[in-house]
Amino acid sequence: MTYDVDRVAAQFSILTRLVQDNPLHYLDNAATSQVPDCVIEAMVTHETTRRANVKRGVHLLSEEADEAYEEARAEVARYLGADCPDEVVFTSGATAGINLLALSLGQDMKPGDEVLISQLEHHSNIIPWQMLRQRTGITLRYLPVTRDGRIDLNDLERCITGNTRVVALTHGSNVTGAITNAGAIAALAHDRGARFMLDGAQTAPHGPLEVKALGADFYVFSSHKVYGPSGIGVIWGKQELLERMPPAFGGGEMIEHVDMETFTSMSPPHRFEAGTPPITQAVGLAAALKWLGAQDLEGIYRHLTYLTDQLIEGLEHMDRGRERIRILGPVRGEERLPLVSFSVDGIHPHDICQIMNDHHGVALRGGHHCAQPLHDLYGLDGTTRASLAVYTRKGDIDAFFEGMEHCLEMFT
Repeated sequence: MTYDVDRVAAQFSILTRLVQDNPLHYLDNAATSQVPDCVIEAMVTHETTRRANVKRGVHLLSEEADEAYEEARAEVARYLGADCPDEVVFTSGATAGINLLALSLGQDMKPGDEVLISQLEHHSNIIPWQMLRQRTGITLRYLPVTRDGRIDLNDLERCITGNTRVVALTHGSNVTGAITNAGAIAALAHDRGARFMLDGAQTAPHGPLEVKALGADFYVFSSHKVYGPSGIGVIWGKQELLERMPPAFGGGEMIEHVDMETFTSMSPPHRFEAGTPPITQAVGLAAALKWLGAQDLEGIYRHLTYLTDQLIEGLEHMDRGRERIRILGPVRGEERLPLVSFSVDGIHPHDICQIMNDHHGVALRGGHHCAQPLHDLYGLDGTTRASLAVYTRKGDIDAFFEGMEHCLEMFT
């Protein structure tokens, strides 16, 4: 059965708006996806019928809010294939999740300990570990990147040593679209006593996961990329590891007892959720994951693979062999995320994005995409990125090509 993209797109009211009198063609989903109407309705219902604080409240609204919040945790656990909801920690986003892990795991690290990341990482998976190095004197090591934008695993045996405490890698690159071979890394990391974290910000939007099968010890992602609200993210962690980790932040709702000298913290996940959590956002995230899990996931995969190949093929044809357009990442036909980053000689990515928006209603992203070290490695000041989602239609791709022809004509 053919994937009915029009039926799915009709569930996103924002896609009907105009941009400079043009229809909106939203191709910036790797930065933030749009939200289906049912998610907005779920959050409005929560705010208008049971808005209250959670954890320990005894009045009706608080009890109902707490039930909704914990049901959201259970929905995330189901989406991730987790053993139990207590393995799910709510944060404000993937960035906050990685920072929390660096702060918590880093409390037991010292000079000589090593953290391994890659040159492919988003700043959110670079800077927290650099900050940990500043605080503790650990060694930060990097896996290199192949010519086609993948993490190079040839030196894995050498890079993961007996001193490696954490291996923290992207599950899928927000620039090249390459997907990491997690299984091979997990086996070696665990053999050498290291913890393995995957940044799933770009992979989580593409359907339910089985985190245990990936071999990860920790998995982080953000709601705003999985058709949910902004302001909330998730850390999944193996329960036995979370139970051994100290809290990263202190405050209300994460303690069992406190006096003027000492405190004892609660069991996970509450140990890591100091203060009032993002309750309404959790309700919205749960609604988004439930909605996404009910879609035709195989149809979505085929649809987005086809459109991604069309994007790459169209850019290659547009270049006409002049080698003016450079496309990053795996070549057409190889597995990759539904995003394409490219550079055009003589045209700044911001100029492309401005022209595409103002004259064609096409929303793109231009710049480093929070991956400046990777762009430095490629010798690029930035790239333009088109990223797709469940509601992306052929008309959006056609508008992209029309706009790109316009850009090339203007700067010829």
